[in-house]
Amino acid sequence: MVPSKPLSRPVTYPSRRMTSRVPAPGDVWVFWQCHGRDDISSVRDMSMGGMFIETSQRKAEGVLTRLHFLVQEGQIRADAVVRHAKSGEGLGLKFVALNEQDRPKLAALLTRLRATQHAKGK
Repeated sequence: MVPSKPLSRPVTYPSRRMTSRVPAPGDVWVFWQCHGRDDISSVRDMSMGGMFIETSQRKAEGVLTRLHFLVQEGQIRADAVVRHAKSGEGLGLKFVALNEQDRPKLAALLTRLRATQHAKGK
């Protein structure tokens, strides 16, 4: 009897996200405020539940941020909490408050980003 080799595939776990993230092309930016400091960052990817922004600023998990998007869908404002930080890359943010009038604008932005992604895949 010959012992079998262990599988070399990494173990994967299902995502804990409630909604899937959509990659954002380089034209989606967010103005954000945290602890009295303001910054502007490029959005790497986003969903109805959160997003990842590119920044060299490091913030602790649980810190509240205020976000302001100015995109073709209109102004979108949200509050988010830092879920994780990747040194030298950016911050993973989870939306905790999104105004009811801004929710359809965020959905429209995600629809546009999905269409852009789909068009690039063709």
